[in-house]
Amino acid sequence: MQHILIVSKNHHDIEQVRLAFQQARTLKLASDVGKALELLAQRRSDLVFIDIDMLGNGGRYCQETIHSFKNYFPTIEIVVVADKARIRDAVKAVRSGASDYVTRPLDAEEIRHVAECISNEMIVQSELDYFRGQFWKTDALAFIQTNHPAMKKVYELIRLVAPTRATVLLAGETGTGKGVLASLIHRHSNREQGRFISVHCGAIPETLVESELFGHEKGAFTGAVRRKLGKFEIARQGSIFLDEIATLTPSAQIKLLQVLQDGTFSRVGGEDIIQTDARVIAAANMDLKAMCDQGTFRRDLYFRLNVFPIEIPPLRERAEDIPILAEVFLARLNARMNRSIKAIHPDVIAAMKRYAWPGNIRELENILERAYILETADTLTPLYFPQELLGNGPYRNALAVDAKIPIAEARRGVLEEFEQQYLRLLLTRNKGRVNKSAEDAGITTRQFHKLITRYGIIKEEFKA
Repeated sequence: MQHILIVSKNHHDIEQVRLAFQQARTLKLASDVGKALELLAQRRSDLVFIDIDMLGNGGRYCQETIHSFKNYFPTIEIVVVADKARIRDAVKAVRSGASDYVTRPLDAEEIRHVAECISNEMIVQSELDYFRGQFWKTDALAFIQTNHPAMKKVYELIRLVAPTRATVLLAGETGTGKGVLASLIHRHSNREQGRFISVHCGAIPETLVESELFGHEKGAFTGAVRRKLGKFEIARQGSIFLDEIATLTPSAQIKLLQVLQDGTFSRVGGEDIIQTDARVIAAANMDLKAMCDQGTFRRDLYFRLNVFPIEIPPLRERAEDIPILAEVFLARLNARMNRSIKAIHPDVIAAMKRYAWPGNIRELENILERAYILETADTLTPLYFPQELLGNGPYRNALAVDAKIPIAEARRGVLEEFEQQYLRLLLTRNKGRVNKSAEDAGITTRQFHKLITRYGIIKEEFKA
């Protein structure tokens, strides 16, 4: 542990931590959370010791405070210092993201022991992450990055099930990336050389579902002028992804059950028994178990599909992953459109974390693409994002005019709103450099300083 930060007003605690880490490269002291975050913004700390009094009683404030540290450095380790009477609060803090806790009276030797345990756990975790990383294809590494515990579990389950032949059932809301995860399973299986066939069951007319999945013989129905191979026949020795499987007709459910039971089916209008060993990956955005209870989905088929279920959380529950996903999509857009937009404005990221994302990851990707097409600067600014995303932040997509006030007052309000947007866009483009921003605006540095002070704009927020 090279860089240590102590957040406390207790002189004995501070002295014991100093004594425990005499060889530390830096050891900084903060008397409150605000000062601690300022110090973190200046230099990374490996280990933070924080007084339980700074975290409240282990409730929402505690969780938000710990997350504010993690937002600076996700791998930072936090140790809570507490009296024995407040061990329960310390345990709550650990559940909220802290690494460990120590009780008063502090002892330098115990502090060193806790730090060594944390360090050893970090080494073991790094080794595990390395070996797990060896499993994933290179082009998948960017997408599987996550800071959310539930998504880490999802990727771990995919890593375990991909090499097997087990049927997988992906459950989650529309737009959570079930199709991408199905493709990951196929690409990391021993069927990678076979075909990956994706079928959106809900998009196929009911009368054609069986023909699409299992094929048909010539003359099987009006319009069947020639034999057609079904998706299961084409996906032989590969994988077939059945999206929105809850929409399958009862007769198609029966045929699918036969495929899952013995790997055989017949084309529509045909008598030949056809063998397939295609691996089935299914996805549903509805509760299949509830549908079984209602009699709208076969219970025996549900059990055959539910061999290895994986539940995918919606995007609104994994806000910490939004900056990661946004960067991945931005890199893809740069490669596809041969441009070089380098970053996303902090106000946009903050708004994205607050937004509910009813369309999940698909909505995030679409919103970013639209802003990317419209953006002329080298940073995606709030100007081109929808108002429902930005909420009541400092940016507006259109100037609000109140016709109930005198024109002079209305003009002044519109001018002020324009100036704020203009100043923020300049600082964004110039990464917080006041001299360059003032030069671009055609005013002196002093005048620029007066303007941003007037509107409460902090230049440090725009620095890269």
